Amino acid sequence: MLVAGNWKMFTDLITARSLAKEVVEAVGSPGDVNVVVCPPAISLHAISEIVRTTPVGLGAQNMHEEANGAFTGEISAPMLRSVGCQYVILGHSERRQYFGETDRGVNMKILQAHGHDLLPIVCVGEALDQRKSGRAEEVVRKQIDGALEGIAVDDPALLVIAYEPVWAIGTGETATPQQAQEMHALIRSLLADRYGENKASEIEILYGGSVKPHNAVELFGQRDVTGGLIGGASLKAEDFAAIVQAAQ
Repeated sequence: MLVAGNWKMFTDLITARSLAKEVVEAVGSPGDVNVVVCPPAISLHAISEIVRTTPVGLGAQNMHEEANGAFTGEISAPMLRSVGCQYVILGHSERRQYFGETDRGVNMKILQAHGHDLLPIVCVGEALDQRKSGRAEEVVRKQIDGALEGIAVDDPALLVIAYEPVWAIGTGETATPQQAQEMHALIRSLLADRYGENKASEIEILYGGSVKPHNAVELFGQRDVTGGLIGGASLKAEDFAAIVQAAQ
């Protein structure tokens, strides 16, 4: 199980430090659950110092597809490694929607992540109109195929997929456990076609989209849901810790 908190564009340096300390204390010893926080880039180094000797891992919310270059304002995989990152979120729906990120770009970023010992959390998911028109599976299949083209996975622990129905992000709406399981099962089958059933069975597939303490147990109880990518609830240490407890 993996539970990752995506703080998005919330918290300044002071509040990020405070929240990280609260998360470490609230989570305690999470057992077999891997716990990750993904703060804004300006706070990564500071949070690294706080979580370094704890069970809580550190992730970034995005990175560039090149290791270096004249890309003003961007952050590279080596930079993330230098401040202690172990994970990086790639292809989040907000990056796709607001910044025009593509499956091809996500694919290139995965290659960069693997080349610099970062574990990518690769996001996929359909918009509301795509689900209503019956194209949800088609959209997710295309995203998986595009993002993972040419990506070898010798170790299943080096790839994480996060299914986030776009219509459930920040809206208060949540896919039903059955809807989540159906899509996670599809993703698992696509991974099995690509990497074989044994490896596919070990790849973490997270659910993201208005996960809260009150619905986490039922969502995580689904066969192919092996954790969560948590947005708003990750900004409250008690709520985030409750979701980690649900994963346990």
